[in-house]
Amino acid sequence: MKIAFATQDQQRVDAHFGWAKHLAVYEIDGDGYQFVKDYGFGDDLAEDGDEDKLAPKLAAIADCAIVYVAAIGGSAAARVVASKIHPIKVTSPEVILDVLDKLQVVLKGTPPPWLRKALLKGQDRNFDFEDDEKEQSST
Repeated sequence: MKIAFATQDQQRVDAHFGWAKHLAVYEIDGDGYQFVKDYGFGDDLAEDGDEDKLAPKLAAIADCAIVYVAAIGGSAAARVVASKIHPIKVTSPEVILDVLDKLQVVLKGTPPPWLRKALLKGQDRNFDFEDDEKEQSST
């Protein structure tokens, strides 16, 4: 599963989604994680309320299941959720590698339902109705 982090310094989750200078993307599973790519957005983020600044960010994280942010506006959150990405707001800046370590522990155990759903992003869902029919006919 891929996870993005809104960051100004490329070390911590410390940025508002819309104004983040970087979106750092990592691949994670129960066995470990690895850095995939840093998407830089430079210093040309004009504070004009223009929602178009979100389009390149949404495109950059399109295959991510989760995005960690320090803050996110309502319309941006709606667009992230509509892209089937789960936004998570941190209460204070957190080191990205610490977040990954904690998440990996959760993945090794029993992840909560929302995280299990996020793990399925981008995977084909296979429904085996024959097994269900067999179980129902044997009861």
